[in-house]
Amino acid sequence: MAALLERLSAEPQLAGLFLDFDGVLAPIVERPDDAYPPPETREELERLVARYALVAVVSGRAGDDVRRRVGVDGVVIAGSHGLELDPEAERWRDAIEAFADTAGWPDTERKGLTVSFHYRTASDEPAAMAALETLAHRARDEGLKARFGRKVLEVLPPLEANKGTAVRQLLADAGLHRALVAGDDATDLDAFRALDDLELAVCVAVAADESPPELRAAADIVVGSTDELLALLRTL
Repeated sequence: MAALLERLSAEPQLAGLFLDFDGVLAPIVERPDDAYPPPETREELERLVARYALVAVVSGRAGDDVRRRVGVDGVVIAGSHGLELDPEAERWRDAIEAFADTAGWPDTERKGLTVSFHYRTASDEPAAMAALETLAHRARDEGLKARFGRKVLEVLPPLEANKGTAVRQLLADAGLHRALVAGDDATDLDAFRALDDLELAVCVAVAADESPPELRAAADIVVGSTDELLALLRTL
């Protein structure tokens, strides 16, 4: 797989890098509000921005939140799983907020166009999962989309926008046909699939124990932590 990275880095002006935030640039923490990239990761992003045609962070967080946490000029941000690039998404904002208001979940993260119900700190995970399954059914009954990720239930608008559509749009806008995507959860599989027709594609799984096995299976390269991902980025 080193040959793939060498080909990508040999002509960086022809390639884009697409990185998730939580679990990829920033280590997973108990409280999402405490998640930030380490200073050395920010330094590496600054180097990559100066070298590659496009460096983007494609995250489930709201774009403004990611932008503030990354804090590196020149990084393109696509937030809310790509929904922020979909003009239809905005009309669902009030419905998402209303659902969050009535959910009654203790660890709720509001992201504007989406809402996340976390259970990483739950004392009884099976009970929390059962309660969130009920909440997911309710969301779907109300016409919303609900899906589980790493210790989280996400509720979002029922649109086709996802990390894959965001990656495709950003590649098309930049006229690029080479890319690397790094992700750690099921939603990043859409971004992996967005590279299927490129002349050069590298899919990197940052795979923790709780990452879905499908992520490892779909990846060209698997690393085990944000530190290992940083080491890989330093080779580009």
